[in-house]
Amino acid sequence: MAKTGDIKRRIRSVHSTKKITKAMEMVAAAKLRKMQQRVVAARPFAEKLQEVMGRLVAHMEDFQHPLLDVRERKKVAYVLFTGDRGLCGGYNSNIIRLAESSLNQEEADSSLILVGRKGREYFRRRNYPITETFSDIGDEPGFIQAREIIARILNYYQDGTFDEVRLVYTKFRTAISQEPSDIKLLPLESPQAAEEVEAGVSDYIYEPSAEGVLKELLPKYVENYFYHALLESKTSEHGARMTAMGSASQNAEEMIDKLTMMYNRARQAAITTEISEIVGGAEALNK
Repeated sequence: MAKTGDIKRRIRSVHSTKKITKAMEMVAAAKLRKMQQRVVAARPFAEKLQEVMGRLVAHMEDFQHPLLDVRERKKVAYVLFTGDRGLCGGYNSNIIRLAESSLNQEEADSSLILVGRKGREYFRRRNYPITETFSDIGDEPGFIQAREIIARILNYYQDGTFDEVRLVYTKFRTAISQEPSDIKLLPLESPQAAEEVEAGVSDYIYEPSAEGVLKELLPKYVENYFYHALLESKTSEHGARMTAMGSASQNAEEMIDKLTMMYNRARQAAITTEISEIVGGAEALNK
């Protein structure tokens, strides 16, 4: 049986680890609440933007734009969102696994645009083609950061470097449920109008023209979609980290209980041995 001193040192070590994991859980929970509020706050603008674009497209059948043009799939870019840090359960490994599976099944030439340090470290070690990387996004990314990144991606798409751009990110459901997703970003599919909007009917007055407004809205729609994907990914990361650290704290508590029981048994065994030795010594003296 282990010595009582060794067990006490292990208990102190686990206690220290539990304090760290509990603190990380609380910090992740606070960040999760903030990011959830931002995701919810961003939805009305995204929904209204899609509605306006749907109304425009409904009566502009011949409208053409570079972001809508479908090309032959010769080169495809996969934009992968991962975290800059670990200790978030299966968040990074799940989305990396999905990206790797998509790349291995891709028939066209493909390359990665990586947002997050964990994805960069993984795919660099395995010599996957990487076009560009972005890291140190922070725990609460802003729209300006997203716009700078998507501007680079749009340049690659518009100059013909890529014929299709896909986003591989994690959709946030709940703190314990995240969904890795692989969706096509470019070329854009024509946004659909709301069901109640009849084709050719519009409730808006456009200045200078409907076509001019749509040309301005399409890039903003891409920016907003990318920003929303970034928010979803970061929210999922905080949720995964909070859940992982909560589980770690619970496991530490269970380990402390087991070690405490081991300590008590070892201490009891040591006391019993001492009593036996004392009794044996007293009997020897009496004889």
